[in-house]
Amino acid sequence: MTDPIIATAEGRIARLRLNRPRAIHALDAAMCAAMTAALVEWRDHPEIEAVLIDHADGRGFCAGGDVRGIANTADGSAARRFFHTEYQLNHLLFTYAKPTVAFMDGIVMGGGVGISQPARYRVATERTVFAMPETTIGLFPDVGGGWYLSRLPGRIGRYLALTGARIDGADCLTLGLATHYIPSDALDGIKTAIAADPQGIETILDAAAVPPPPAAIRDAQADIDRLFASDDYETVLATLAVDPGDWAAAQLAILRIRSPLSCKVSLRLLHEGGTLSDFADEMRMEYGVATHICQRPDFAEGVRALLVDKDNAPRWNPATPEAVTDHMIDTIFSPLPEAEAWEPLRL
Repeated sequence: MTDPIIATAEGRIARLRLNRPRAIHALDAAMCAAMTAALVEWRDHPEIEAVLIDHADGRGFCAGGDVRGIANTADGSAARRFFHTEYQLNHLLFTYAKPTVAFMDGIVMGGGVGISQPARYRVATERTVFAMPETTIGLFPDVGGGWYLSRLPGRIGRYLALTGARIDGADCLTLGLATHYIPSDALDGIKTAIAADPQGIETILDAAAVPPPPAAIRDAQADIDRLFASDDYETVLATLAVDPGDWAAAQLAILRIRSPLSCKVSLRLLHEGGTLSDFADEMRMEYGVATHICQRPDFAEGVRALLVDKDNAPRWNPATPEAVTDHMIDTIFSPLPEAEAWEPLRL
């Protein structure tokens, strides 16, 4: 049986390689723990000057968290254990002192965003497909999504959080989600060059970067900013409904099949996340939200509909945005008792 994480020290660099190609490298708790252990070990090794994060094989960097096995415990305990471990990894990467380079080649969704966005250097390619599609499974854009998406230009973060829209490598570069755009066939040579000269990472990446195609997200930004201007979900839906354009109609159709609870939680999360100045506070908030939302029925139902039965016919509860009350949202965002709250890894 192959290891799902290949962690190796190679001279002056270390490498974390995701190695579950049949699952598009979806993360489980053991993979998150293995990555954390390796990063902690390399942190104090003076000979390790940088860490590269990529995938070993297959068509994507990381499709997200492997949520099928954690969504159906009645008390949400499996989900809490997974999120606690995953969020400690996300925070460790965010605060890691040594340079990190994430190669966002192929699919980068959910948990893949959580291990790529904290990297100092983030390389997109012509194959990059980036999305935070959690509202399709009754969840919310976690792994720091409230931090990263709330800091995108205009209302683009709200649009991505609610719809789960996919964007490409050119979009990622123009939005700051990637630091470099480099053809995928150049990546092996870049990794070899970085291994030979870790102190020259930025120079190496700058030299290899090419101008991306036009970023489609910029063409859509005026519509996004206008139609997704409100943090009130019913207002967003009403604004889309009265707009005569085909694009607005398409977004409305997408939102009609998303979890109403997840959409309201996502808007609140980005509002709150945009006010925070410490990433640890973001992860603490997200863990509390995850703990509460996993005790509600939508998460298990969304996973069933999309990933288990694959009938794409979730029965959300509450079924309509109007039935999701302010009290429900306030309860989901209420802090956990101190003994249950998330804390960063203690090193």
